[in-house]
Amino acid sequence: MTVSVIGAGAFGTALAQSHAADGRDVTIWARSEDTVLAINSLHENTSRLAGVRLSPALRATSSLREATQADKILMCLPMQKLGQFLRENKILLQGKTLIGCCKGIELESLSGTSALLQKFAPDSVPAILTGPGFARDIAGGLPTAMTLACADKTAPVLQQELSTSVVRLYLTDDMVGAELGGALKNVVAIACGAVIGAGLGESARAAIMTRGFSEMQRLAVHLGANPETLTGLSGFGDLTLTCSSDQSRNYKYGFDVGAGKTPDPKITTEGVATARAVAHLAKNAGVDLPLTQTVAALTLGEITLAEAAEGLLSRPLRKE
Repeated sequence: MTVSVIGAGAFGTALAQSHAADGRDVTIWARSEDTVLAINSLHENTSRLAGVRLSPALRATSSLREATQADKILMCLPMQKLGQFLRENKILLQGKTLIGCCKGIELESLSGTSALLQKFAPDSVPAILTGPGFARDIAGGLPTAMTLACADKTAPVLQQELSTSVVRLYLTDDMVGAELGGALKNVVAIACGAVIGAGLGESARAAIMTRGFSEMQRLAVHLGANPETLTGLSGFGDLTLTCSSDQSRNYKYGFDVGAGKTPDPKITTEGVATARAVAHLAKNAGVDLPLTQTVAALTLGEITLAEAAEGLLSRPLRKE
């Protein structure tokens, strides 16, 4: 088996490293020639994963034609750029097994990763790789377990091929449920970060996580997913990790907002666009997602943090 990773961000680099460390042939594609040079000559992604030593077996390229020669391709692009990439390169991706590693909902189409793969690469085998795993942990050889979602008959083989010595994959055929868990936990993480940044306490964070998880399951049911999928690694597992560590870009974004700081605009925070996309989706569908709608309004500057807290606390009391 040959593996390519499209996208040399921190997570893409970490996944590529986990395969290369097991002695597999891995190619990672990067737009930047500087990143390609750093990975190939210094064995380090100095711009996205500085200080992490990469295997000499990991080879970087800026040639998409070269990178797409592999039969298994991990799509590690930012969610808001995935659709455009698939549209522009669909010829190169024909007949491949494409594993979406993005976590979010596209703002333009209100679509998740699996829908974009099926739309722009209909003759490919689509899959979703998601769950709790910080890039530095994975690249540093620390263990984790994640979810591989694939409805194709080849899924068990793919599970074996993509598991590594540090990434244990659990299989599901519920692609929508798995991708929703990865997308929506980022929204909840922003809210949790804001709560802690504002000094509202651990109890408030626990409440936000719990009610946020309820929203995740509610939307999953509406979109035809199995809500139990979200009790696994792709939902509850990823939610727990992302809402409790400043390694999470979404949590850090929320923390900065809560502390009255300006979040770093150079850092991709998938939960911002996802909150806005899901708020539109929920409004159109008549699904009540108050936490998500509050995060969307907060990130757009439509409400202050004080107004956000007041709005959530003043909602009518009801059964859990």
